[in-house]
Amino acid sequence: MRRPERFAEAIKEQISEVVGFELDDPRLIAVTVTEVKLAPNMRDAKVFVLIDGDEKEINEAMKALHHAAPVVRSQVAMSLDLRHAPAIHFIRDTVEEKANRIDAILEELKNNGELVTED
Repeated sequence: MRRPERFAEAIKEQISEVVGFELDDPRLIAVTVTEVKLAPNMRDAKVFVLIDGDEKEINEAMKALHHAAPVVRSQVAMSLDLRHAPAIHFIRDTVEEKANRIDAILEELKNNGELVTED
């Protein structure tokens, strides 16, 4: 694994720790960090998060994450002993939601006899 990938993985672990255990915000209970992508210059980090709940709860959690980003950044810098931590940008990870939607559509087509599967 190259240095940027190792660095991204270390940042992901630290952000998961901070969001999961150190922030005292009930809106962040259902947040899971799924991936961190670093910019080539390692100054910005896109942090993809999966949030359980309805649309209102998801929006509230995203607001809380954006508000907490400076705190998370400073915690990551301290934990990883960094002089310059990357700017944290939280992004909602919708891959699982899209996969569930596709599964539901396929199931509906199968139940209506419009989809034939080879089992």
